[in-house]
Amino acid sequence: MVVPTMIGAAALLADGIITPAVSVTSAIEGLRMVHGLEHISVVPIVLGIISTIFFVQRLGTEKMGKAFGPLMLIWFLVLLVMGFLQILNYPSVLKALNPVYAYQILVEYPQGFWILGAVFLCTTGAEALYSDMGHCGRNNIRVTWGFVKLCLVVNYLGQAAWLVHQPDVFLAGRNPFFEMMPTWFLLPGIIIATMAAIIASQALISGSFTLVNEAINLNFWLRVAVKQPTETKGQIYIPSVNFVLWIGCVFVILYFQSSEHMEAAYGLAITVAMLMTTYLLFFYLLYKRRWKAIWVYSIIALFLVIEISFFIANLMKFNEGGYITLIVGGIFFFSMYVVYYGRKISIQYTKFVDVRNYADKIQQLSEDLTIPKYATHLIYLSRGNRTFSVEEKIMDSILNKRPKRADVYWLYFINRTNQPYTLDYDVVELVDDKIIKITLNSGFRIQPRVELYFKKIISDLIENKELNLHTREHNYSAYSNQSDFKFIITEKYLSVENEFSLKEGFILKTYFFYKHLGQRDERAFGLDKSDVEVEYYPFVYQPVQNFHLERRKTN
Repeated sequence: MVVPTMIGAAALLADGIITPAVSVTSAIEGLRMVHGLEHISVVPIVLGIISTIFFVQRLGTEKMGKAFGPLMLIWFLVLLVMGFLQILNYPSVLKALNPVYAYQILVEYPQGFWILGAVFLCTTGAEALYSDMGHCGRNNIRVTWGFVKLCLVVNYLGQAAWLVHQPDVFLAGRNPFFEMMPTWFLLPGIIIATMAAIIASQALISGSFTLVNEAINLNFWLRVAVKQPTETKGQIYIPSVNFVLWIGCVFVILYFQSSEHMEAAYGLAITVAMLMTTYLLFFYLLYKRRWKAIWVYSIIALFLVIEISFFIANLMKFNEGGYITLIVGGIFFFSMYVVYYGRKISIQYTKFVDVRNYADKIQQLSEDLTIPKYATHLIYLSRGNRTFSVEEKIMDSILNKRPKRADVYWLYFINRTNQPYTLDYDVVELVDDKIIKITLNSGFRIQPRVELYFKKIISDLIENKELNLHTREHNYSAYSNQSDFKFIITEKYLSVENEFSLKEGFILKTYFFYKHLGQRDERAFGLDKSDVEVEYYPFVYQPVQNFHLERRKTN
């Protein structure tokens, strides 16, 4: 299920680039309908609006989001009224609701099937709501969807009614949506359409943030800075993703110049995302919800028939711009694939040991005055979430690499919670007065400041005389009454001793290259560089074994 998930996520991220571009461009193109603006260049205007959308992401959308609901209500009412007025003029268009006509055009006309590629965009848009579940909310989508569907269908029927009564309908430059508007309402209509396009763009952008955040949790994405501009967990901001999406949108706008050319790329991205969603839905219904197999297969078969038909029809537009989806989505997929499998290989070779097996050695080392004291408090950031579990490389760092004598050894585990402002800790004494484990429970809205929290924990424990923490005089110097401490971070690097196959070598080399682009542990955990030492360990995956080395003979 991993690869289809990555493909679907990559397609939706590509959609996050294409949707703002095509939505805003199609709305601004309506200005060409205004008298005196027939030859206006829309690209600079679109670039300005798109850049503004991405710039304000860092401010959060909670306050702006309060205006989204009323604006979208106005937008859908405009769609409803425009379509309804045209239906009143030509009520016979309601016959189009009869599915018999759809069947006839698809089956009886030679080119009927390929019309699906042209009308596909009429079926899209909902993915923006669902991808932005954190902002919209499931119940809001459920309640409003009936109204949204009604407005859309009425407007499409209105456009059809207008089109079939235009003798020059196929002349270049005709836009039925804006031409249906009364002249006096054209400019306000363009403004409302632009606002709706901005809101749709916002939904896909923030949905992309949510998607990447989940990808980080699933180890599909590099660890990057994730900010919480509001107090709602689903509303996040990822600066690096925001920048990538902005660059992608600018490229798409400059490359295609018009919304008509962007639609091919947009359609293909959505069909791929739909297919992968259906594939994952199959497993969810069958194994998670445990529905009867007959119902699951029937539902999935219905979805697949529709989606595969749309996919094949959209493939015909590959040369018209669909290849952009393949390129953009391919870049995202490649990145996720490398990160996931590179990290998977790395984790497989990370050994965890029971710290109690090393208690005697650590006790002796701490009391061995022949070894210079490394620090009073030596703190290791650990990923061992079990009480006595610790990475073997941490024990190796303490005992073998260069023995580090300290009064107290600390294992520091950071647990991110689902609450915004949780900030508490648990302390377990693994070895009496010598090895202590801290589990810091930090809310998702809390900026990690691991060093500051550690100082506070030390202060509290010493003040309360807990865990037999000693305050012996030799812990301090004649010039300071504070204990010294040092944080140790262990990092892997790809050893030259490895001998890879072509695929594994490519994945691991790319993965370790990507790691340099991600967020460093010091910054991620809020550590002062003066109190941190990074130790690098060679990662040996497949050591070279077959080589011939002999000593040179001398006379």
